[in-house]
Amino acid sequence: MKIPQRCFKALAAALAICLAFPLAARAQTWPNRPVRIVVTFIAGGANDIIARLLAQALSERLGQPFIVENRVGGGGNIGAESVMRSAPDGHTLLQTNIAHATNASLYESPGFNFIRDSTPVAGIYDVPLVLVVDAAFPAKSIPEFIAYAKANAGKISYGSGGIGTLAHVAGELFKMTAGANMVHVPYRGSPASLSDLFGGRIEAVFDPLPTSLEYIRAGKLRALAVTSQNRSPSLPEIPAMGEYLPGYAAGAWSGISAPKAIPADVVQRLNQEINAVLADPAMKGRLEGLGASPLSLSPAGFGKLISDDTEKWAAVIKSAGIRLE
Repeated sequence: MKIPQRCFKALAAALAICLAFPLAARAQTWPNRPVRIVVTFIAGGANDIIARLLAQALSERLGQPFIVENRVGGGGNIGAESVMRSAPDGHTLLQTNIAHATNASLYESPGFNFIRDSTPVAGIYDVPLVLVVDAAFPAKSIPEFIAYAKANAGKISYGSGGIGTLAHVAGELFKMTAGANMVHVPYRGSPASLSDLFGGRIEAVFDPLPTSLEYIRAGKLRALAVTSQNRSPSLPEIPAMGEYLPGYAAGAWSGISAPKAIPADVVQRLNQEINAVLADPAMKGRLEGLGASPLSLSPAGFGKLISDDTEKWAAVIKSAGIRLE
């Protein structure tokens, strides 16, 4: 029996509504219990502070507790793997950061593939590094610093918070781009590298802006450039590195990811809620006070950022011969 076209269209519309209803209902019922946000940094740092600000705002908006859990170790791999092995129901999330892009090339066998095994949800913030020197250092600009480094090839040391950190690979990218021969000195964290900078044992540090910001404002350190593509609102008078080295950029971004099979409707709702939090003037002010800028992205946009930086830093890491076990 031939079904009239108008009846066929009505049946198709009804079927579409039925199929969509469970998704809509699921999005409305999520979250139905506390949500964990796994942070791969120790408590008290900028990443942890921002994660807790976001968690508080999401708790207020969604009516369920969002709880920050600090799981450190393995350069961020331990916390990431724990999330990717969790139930993909939207109740376990990961504060993703630049380390999860660089780790793909730094570790021989991390036990997972971050891009394959996770789902990008939303960005949170972007914060540049800043190339700082002691206030008495002879170079007062990037061109002067490059000239000084070339004139003293192999004698200029730059510090970072550790092997394979963004500060390290950003320094290697600077060396490649500027043609400057400098020696990398790794430390156990950014504060230790700044301590040796003050003590005159190294000449420069590629440092996350939040760590150096107050020293720069107090005149104790000289900022030569921020590593973002554009100038930072926190230090608008300091040039971006790209003004001297076209194409140079190294941002310490952060966002939220989830296990691979998380329902798409939950991802979309969480993305909308996070972007709404980031649009709040109070949240913007808190981020800017830490030297960061809101990173409002779609899930696809955040996924592209992760993918692009994974590929970009893989080339730098391979060229520099950096490896972690």
